[in-house]
Amino acid sequence: MSRDASVTLDWADGTYAFRLAWGELAKLQEACGCGPYVVLNRLLDSSWRIEDISSVIRLGLVGGGMPPADALQKARSWVEARPPMENLATARAVLMAGLMGAPEEAIKKKPRRRQAKASTISPMEKSDSPAATISSTTPYNN
Repeated sequence: MSRDASVTLDWADGTYAFRLAWGELAKLQEACGCGPYVVLNRLLDSSWRIEDISSVIRLGLVGGGMPPADALQKARSWVEARPPMENLATARAVLMAGLMGAPEEAIKKKPRRRQAKASTISPMEKSDSPAATISSTTPYNN
């Protein structure tokens, strides 16, 4: 399974799937007038705009499978009618999953080739030569 940018969260009045795939990210870019990573930075550094929060959540619901009219209604009822800070963490989580993948998603790993184990023994460790030392009375410049 590959990362599909989806995340399921307890939000508003239930548990919802959110997903910001390429199409939703393009719409987010249009709605916010900047790229999605700029929106994420604004959400993280507290320079966000209210449409950053509402657009991320609304488009995330649409990408998660909710009909657009229902997602708009949810956003109006649970985002726009509430204090912005109440939905800031949700918007951050949805956009981070959209840009980087959700942390709980399984990542399919390619099989690794077996490599011979490297020796952890230093080549000098078994030497019969005496160890070189510098005495405090030995001048450095000869």
